[in-house]
Amino acid sequence: MTTRIFGAPHLYIQGPDALERLPELLSGLGSKVFMVADPFVAERYGSRLAELLGPSAVVAAFGGECTSAEIDRMAGLADSHGADVIVGMGGGKAIDTAKGVRIKRGGRIVIVPTIASNDSPTSRLSVIYKEDHSISEVRLMATNPDAVLVDSKLIVEAPVRFFLSGVGDALSKKYEAIQCVNSGATNFYGGAQTECLRAIADHCDVVLRRDAVIAANDVRAHRTSPEVESVIEAAVLLSGLAFENGGLSIAHSLTRGFSVIPALQAFLHGEQVGFGTLVQLAMTPDSYAERDEFFQLLGELGLPRRLSDFGGTDEDAERIAQVTFESSPYIRNFERPVTAAIIAGAIRSLEQH
Repeated sequence: MTTRIFGAPHLYIQGPDALERLPELLSGLGSKVFMVADPFVAERYGSRLAELLGPSAVVAAFGGECTSAEIDRMAGLADSHGADVIVGMGGGKAIDTAKGVRIKRGGRIVIVPTIASNDSPTSRLSVIYKEDHSISEVRLMATNPDAVLVDSKLIVEAPVRFFLSGVGDALSKKYEAIQCVNSGATNFYGGAQTECLRAIADHCDVVLRRDAVIAANDVRAHRTSPEVESVIEAAVLLSGLAFENGGLSIAHSLTRGFSVIPALQAFLHGEQVGFGTLVQLAMTPDSYAERDEFFQLLGELGLPRRLSDFGGTDEDAERIAQVTFESSPYIRNFERPVTAAIIAGAIRSLEQH
């Protein structure tokens, strides 16, 4: 019997003006701070970050893609600074680059997401891309982040599209966890799923279905609310804990195939994963009622539901299916045998829905 394992970041802090707690948080972790920041973050919040971090900190603008070369460049800058604490601030790729620097150098790491577009902030994973924006590999930190600091005022300043992407990403977790449990797949810690994981994945789904539509309207008005706070927590914390402790299946596997189709590269991770969840449900014969209900839910949220919504073609469906089948490490975390033809058929079936 496989040992049950559950992992998580050491500390999670969320709320309006949570960024103000950054100096106190960092003081207990190290003295030489190196921040990997999205260029937008460095430009818009530069003066405030200088006040919060102090004169000894370095804020380096992220180059735009999380590649091995960009990680090496940032690690070199961190080495020059003698950094003992890495801070990743911005979107998912800036955060993954900061994680890549931590993997190369060790030390402590704090994650400060400025959008809630996916669940990368809490996890050990860093997704590395090639220069052509296709996925290259996934690297793992030795431990989860020392702290994750989520300032909800920053989150609601971002376009609502990012917020909805986070919802799309998080909606996959219940369904992928079920498939991992049913297929006997281990989680990202190499262990079996705990009862705690099952409760988290289920409640993540409950929160999103209850609050996501209301919360999205609040974000469009750039205001926080109890619903916004609950959806941020679901999209960042609950979703992150669910995927790392549960495992991934078809929904996330498809991002491998999506990444090689130029027309899909402009779409956000969560937009792709929401559609991937729909494809996963279409591949599960006894889930057709759930598929139809999920199709309606994505429509209410304004998320893509067909490959054609992404600008993809029938030929792209074949390419996506083949690349996914050949390259995704999660493709067999499914209770039924999977082939490229089955994947392509499920993608095509949604065009007639």
